[in-house]
Amino acid sequence: MLKPEIEEVFSMRDQKKAEEIASQRVQLLSPLLAQGLDPAQAKQIKEAICQQTGLSERTLRRYLSQYRTEGFGGLKPKGKGRRGQSGDAIPSNLLEQAVLLRRQVPGRSIAQIIQILEWEGLAQPGQIKRSTLQEKLAERGYSARHMRMYAETGIAARRFQKKYRNQLLHSDIKYGPYLPIGKDGAKKQVYLVSFIDDATRFVLHGQFYPMLDQVIAQDCFRQAIHKYGVPEAVYFDNGSQYRTKWMRRACAKMGIRLLYAKPYSPEATGKVERFNRVVDSFLAEAALEKPQSLDRLNEMFWVWLEECYQNKPHAGLEDGLSPNTAYRSDKKALKFLASETVASAFLHCEERKVDKAGCISFENRKYEVGLSFIGCKVNVIYDPADITELTIEYEGHAPWKARQLVIGERAGQRPKLPDHMQPQPAQSSRLLNAAAKKNQQRKVEQAPAVSYRTVRKEGADHV
Repeated sequence: MLKPEIEEVFSMRDQKKAEEIASQRVQLLSPLLAQGLDPAQAKQIKEAICQQTGLSERTLRRYLSQYRTEGFGGLKPKGKGRRGQSGDAIPSNLLEQAVLLRRQVPGRSIAQIIQILEWEGLAQPGQIKRSTLQEKLAERGYSARHMRMYAETGIAARRFQKKYRNQLLHSDIKYGPYLPIGKDGAKKQVYLVSFIDDATRFVLHGQFYPMLDQVIAQDCFRQAIHKYGVPEAVYFDNGSQYRTKWMRRACAKMGIRLLYAKPYSPEATGKVERFNRVVDSFLAEAALEKPQSLDRLNEMFWVWLEECYQNKPHAGLEDGLSPNTAYRSDKKALKFLASETVASAFLHCEERKVDKAGCISFENRKYEVGLSFIGCKVNVIYDPADITELTIEYEGHAPWKARQLVIGERAGQRPKLPDHMQPQPAQSSRLLNAAAKKNQQRKVEQAPAVSYRTVRKEGADHV
């Protein structure tokens, strides 16, 4: 028997623990207690809670029923009598076996673990209660929620931050609102591209664009470099707008390390993702203004960015500095390249074959290259922002410009082929002459056949 004072201490501890558990359960049920929930919404919320906590839907329904009938007190765990009584504790050897079963197959349920222990004869039927085993496994760190967390990442990802500005830039694309930017006034979705500095959280450039392709990443990157110089490295996710030949070529020409996040690791781009969540507050305010053009949306965004983000204290920076102050006060010098080098790095290069008219097809347009290159494959160097004129490169020739072919109302005179491509008259067939010569050599080299008429058997008068 326990002494009365010891029993009182245990009672106080149990009461405090019961209230803590009840508070946790109320917080767990709070999404289901909202007014006006339809059955479909309630079902989705229940599934999400079960997935996050590892509780069964049956347990969740029981908690909800107890709260609605008994209030806060109904969610307190029911007392199991005094400590030390048989039936309310699990022997250490059985608990160790239960932990082993959960570690061997993390997806095993409490009921399956109890069933295995009973079938193996280690526990008597009804000796282990499901709620008790679940509580003990949770205390040891082997609940279903813990096992899912261990399986997903093993250990928690650790934060990192570069020491100086422009050591590493992050970029991402965020889906924006719908604006009436179509030719017929139809609303189309716009997209925000931003480049953010890892060390200072300073946004080098951000802008909304009317399409979703690699050109928007290129344009934003170019403007960031023009304003704040080239970084040492850039870090992107695996989106098709970033994993391109152009990005590899541009970074190689400017001496920038190109890094990509591992697939299915959203935490790797957490800094820019966090900024995108901050942008949600701007989108909520912009919706009240109802911008009718992309230019107007960008104007509002740049003002908001300057006043509500760049110059506001940032929780992730030391001493609560603002991104702008942290970036401007960094002692590391910015590195700028010559404008010609940057312009060359941002050009694209593709290969095209010249047709029989001396032209190439590019972006559904015809460009005149020259009759001298009919059938040849040439390199097309171009700026995606302006393709009115292309630069053509071919081995052994100096680069030249090709302009778009102008098609008139009437067919023009067929151009004359260059002299080196004109047919050359011949007096005779070199093929037939060569064949005759080859045939004569074959006859000379061929060994004479053996005539059996001249071969007689020795000592015989007949063959």
